[in-house]
Amino acid sequence: MFIDGARINLKAGSGGRGCQSLYRDKYQRQGIPDGGPGGKGADIIVRADRNLLTLLDFQHHRHFFGANGGQGSGNKKKGKNAQDVIVRVPLGTIIKDAASGSILRDLDSDGEQVVVARGGAGGRGNSFHRDATAGEPGEDKIIELNLKLLADVGVIGFPNAGKSTLIAAVSNAHPKIAPYPFTTTGPILGVVNSSHRKFVIADIPGLIQGASAGRGLGVKFLKHIERTTVLIHLIDMAGFDGRNPVQDYKDINLELKNYSRQVYKKPQIICANKMDLAGADENLKRFKRAVKKTVYPVSALNKEGTEELMDAVAKKI
Repeated sequence: MFIDGARINLKAGSGGRGCQSLYRDKYQRQGIPDGGPGGKGADIIVRADRNLLTLLDFQHHRHFFGANGGQGSGNKKKGKNAQDVIVRVPLGTIIKDAASGSILRDLDSDGEQVVVARGGAGGRGNSFHRDATAGEPGEDKIIELNLKLLADVGVIGFPNAGKSTLIAAVSNAHPKIAPYPFTTTGPILGVVNSSHRKFVIADIPGLIQGASAGRGLGVKFLKHIERTTVLIHLIDMAGFDGRNPVQDYKDINLELKNYSRQVYKKPQIICANKMDLAGADENLKRFKRAVKKTVYPVSALNKEGTEELMDAVAKKI
């Protein structure tokens, strides 16, 4: 299951209590203050991990607690600092403070991390000629995690245009493929090894008219193409279920424009799919006359024309 959003509760550790102690021996009847300070409470750190692809783990694990620092002891011994808590998330995760709405960090490289809840400082021992104090409390915070995929290429198009078939034909991904719309219900990543370079391609679930306004799951899926460099605009050139390829092309671009002008301006490579089916050749001629742009005809099912398409994508990247 692909999960791209989560809300989690964090409680960093409190600082350890300082020690109230007096050193006495046969020469020091009144005693010398020698209490040590408490240790620091655990920070809670969010770290990007390239081995994770989804926020699924946070569906059932939504509370993270840091340990408290150790208490100080006599002879000016400091309490032990608590070990920090590491929360691992996929690359491309945006961390937002739920209370203020401010973005704390956009983690887009492996190993990048941010302290989201700080542990409290340890209390003071009485060795400083003052009374010992309790440690400071750790931060208590709620954060929101929002995942946007990190892919070089995003494949867009209407449901049943053949996006999953194309991804399976050109990469190491194995998406579910079936002859009905909305087979893909979450983005799928694959790695392509073209003759020019290796790159990551993402199968974005089928868009529909009104997607930019939230119809279906449009906005939920559209956000995943914000980080891509190139878009493959896949058109069902056979006109499945009476569709008009030219109108499909215009409708998808309108949704991109309404969602984000930055996304709309991304380089697009137009791919005419299902060229193995009847009527596709005639539709392609009409499409080229209307669009007047370079079109790459393919049959993803038969893997015809896919190598030329991937070479073109690699050059565009």
